[in-house]
Amino acid sequence: MKTIGRKLDRLSIDIDPKEHIKIKTFAAVSGKTIREYVLESVREHVRQQIEAKDLQAMAMEPTTALAKLWDNEKDAYYDNV
Repeated sequence: MKTIGRKLDRLSIDIDPKEHIKIKTFAAVSGKTIREYVLESVREHVRQQIEAKDLQAMAMEPTTALAKLWDNEKDAYYDNV
């Protein structure tokens, strides 16, 4: 992976050896490195958390959430109907 001109941070975690083997196996079966597999897994989890939070916000304040979605030029026509 080329990182010319890009600063990367390092993240280190200690895990149980059995967990390491399990992660390594799933990564290999997926044709990915452990790094790729873990990053994709974390990104997907974060995406799901954001989506759940957005859905929760819409459920708690539907008019506010919908107003944000509908506040655009394309839908402005319907404001006058």
